[in-house]
Amino acid sequence: MRIDLESLDAFDAHLASGGSLAGVFIQSVDLTGRSTALRSTEVKGGIFLGCALRPADASNLARRGALIFPRLPDLPFDPYRPDLYTPDELYDHLADGYPATTDAAIFAWQSAQLRPGGLAADLAAALHDHAITEALQQTLADVELSRVVGIMGGHAERRGSGPYRASAELAHRLADEGHIVLSGGGPGAMEAANLGASFDGTDAELQAAIDDLATGAPWSVDITGWARSAQAVAHRYRCTRLSLGIPTWFYGHEPPNLFATRIAKFFTNALREDVLLRMCRGGLVYLPGAAGTVQEVFQAVTPNYYAAASDPVAPLVLVGSEYWTEVLPVWPLLHSLATGRRMADFIRLVDSTEEAIEALSAVRRAAPPPARG
Repeated sequence: MRIDLESLDAFDAHLASGGSLAGVFIQSVDLTGRSTALRSTEVKGGIFLGCALRPADASNLARRGALIFPRLPDLPFDPYRPDLYTPDELYDHLADGYPATTDAAIFAWQSAQLRPGGLAADLAAALHDHAITEALQQTLADVELSRVVGIMGGHAERRGSGPYRASAELAHRLADEGHIVLSGGGPGAMEAANLGASFDGTDAELQAAIDDLATGAPWSVDITGWARSAQAVAHRYRCTRLSLGIPTWFYGHEPPNLFATRIAKFFTNALREDVLLRMCRGGLVYLPGAAGTVQEVFQAVTPNYYAAASDPVAPLVLVGSEYWTEVLPVWPLLHSLATGRRMADFIRLVDSTEEAIEALSAVRRAAPPPARG
């Protein structure tokens, strides 16, 4: 079994229990004060990712068979980070305005270094996204993925609007039923989903929180004010339940929302989309959106279309008959693709979020079990 040590306390406890560092992953730990321990234990095959080491210790470890991945200089992020981001971390220094935050600094780095990028920048981004993928998997390690439901929708929905409230209410209901809710982690319907999922209060209190949010300027006009109002609401109400946002700096002009209690933010949008959709074994609900939402529909459809008899297939529920058949006629194409295939049992078109919840449950009850053997 793989052993990961991601803090100095975990490192010390592992050695104190008699464990060696052979084959162990040590990630972003300051080991400058552990020279004696490093020299007195087996390290062959151990992997040190971005750890702070004395030069002599690094040389000694390499000679004894360890792999050393050094810290990379001049980055506004840790490419070996062992855990997901929190809103407080990405929005530190918000009092000085959004441009002073960590999120803004990383977006500025990406804009300058990754379009196009050199080898060092590309490597840093790839290492970071790998670390975030692992951190997300660890966050959900004890969660049955059939409990994980994704809510997808447009970034342009205004706080307080009908669609915004519908997204928040849907997520709140799903969280009350024991589901873990994922969103794309941005503003609009995504923010509403994370708000509803993290909100540990009554329906009436949720509506009051949305009313408070609706008084401010939208993110497209004033990111600083938008973020500060969310921060105030998150502190005023109980927004403490696990709610996951999976945004990307590729669309860095869309800020991450502050109601996702854990944030898996990626540089590479294609990887971000794949990870987001793959985690939602409990189903995906698509509220009205634009190009990004349509991409997410068909990116999720592809593995379902080609699914073998024994492969898991996640339910897909589109909310808004008129929108998905006339405004953006996704449903006719989706329905045509599904005809005669196993995925036909897993797709639904409904007109309300209440129907969406019923459809998710109905699909799980009615869909035939995968074949065995």
